[in-house]
Amino acid sequence: MTSDIPSRFLDRRTPPKIVTLIALTSVSALSMNVFLPSMPGMAIYFDADYRLVQLSVALFLLVSAGLQILIGPISDKMGRRPILLSGISLFLLATLGCALSTSVEVFLAFRMCQAVIAVAMVLSRAAVRDMFPADQAASMLGYVTMGMAVVPMIGPALGGVLDTAFGWQSNFWLLLALGAMALVMTWADFGETAHKSGMTLIAQFREYPELLTSPRFWGYSLASGMSSGAFFAFLGGAPFVGTVVYGMDAATMGLYFGAPAIGYFAGNFLSGRYSVRFGVNRMILFGSITCGAGVLLSMLMISAGAQSPMAFFGFITFVGLGNGMTIPNATAGMLSVRPHLAGTASGLGGAIMLTGGAALSALAGALLTPETGAYPLLWMMLLTSVMALIAILIVIRRERQLGL
Repeated sequence: MTSDIPSRFLDRRTPPKIVTLIALTSVSALSMNVFLPSMPGMAIYFDADYRLVQLSVALFLLVSAGLQILIGPISDKMGRRPILLSGISLFLLATLGCALSTSVEVFLAFRMCQAVIAVAMVLSRAAVRDMFPADQAASMLGYVTMGMAVVPMIGPALGGVLDTAFGWQSNFWLLLALGAMALVMTWADFGETAHKSGMTLIAQFREYPELLTSPRFWGYSLASGMSSGAFFAFLGGAPFVGTVVYGMDAATMGLYFGAPAIGYFAGNFLSGRYSVRFGVNRMILFGSITCGAGVLLSMLMISAGAQSPMAFFGFITFVGLGNGMTIPNATAGMLSVRPHLAGTASGLGGAIMLTGGAALSALAGALLTPETGAYPLLWMMLLTSVMALIAILIVIRRERQLGL
């Protein structure tokens, strides 16, 4: 724990300021969604099937999941700072490769390499848990991800405008510039927060069973993974729905993509404001219910004949709201099951979340056709929301059994 060490901005000898953690998580999140409005145009540019370009989301998530399994234990052994600096540097090289790609195969290869930015998401969360106890960590994670939500909220809109004005490559030039800024901030401000384990990497990986045999860790991980799974399915399917079902151009679709991010911003504010008061479990419960209710309302409106972008995108705001309450609290919960394994838990929990997200994103792209409309996507999102609710109910029951 380093909460007793005063944090001074741009002092590498002290823990990082919240603004630095926000910058790190923002670049990581933005790399997932800024180019989404460009995907139909990229398919034309590369003379490739849309479903092949759409794999850039699923492959990114899948590689991120694999990397997170490694990032946690390595950072517990070597510290957060050196892993962050190395990962962001590699991200910059991969982003340059994406911008200069001339074929879809080369683009997808560099896109998978871009997934190394997972270090920013994993280690910014672990750093918060290094510095604060559980309920306060949930509150601080809420504020960090609330700030982070601002950038993804405007990201697709900005990406759509950049695409219209300068072409799809401009999205990746933007990521390159922002990644360089994050690298400078990390080097200047991110003081080490971890107490290095002193164990070998093999011994570090042997700690995984301690987490994998914990029902509470699985409950928190699945609550986070299933709730965010609704959003990842949205990322995979919404560009198709916006372009094919509603006939939007890139700039317009980018504006509508801000709907869940607005809700996410509000949900993270609620987490920052109320997690200490109500506790992580109740916040996750409220968030899971909110997420499912938003999807259900969208389905009901479309079934009633309200075939408009607002009926689809508007109610997805509640998915973002639910995620904003669920994810920070579930993250704090999973990191607190075994506090001495915070980095490992952050990586493993993130891997579970992103593996499911990659599968749901790819499945959403595969199931949607002009004839089905948005229904397959909405059913997937509703099912994952219900599964998140079941997961947190199991955690609550388990804690009552343990007398926690």
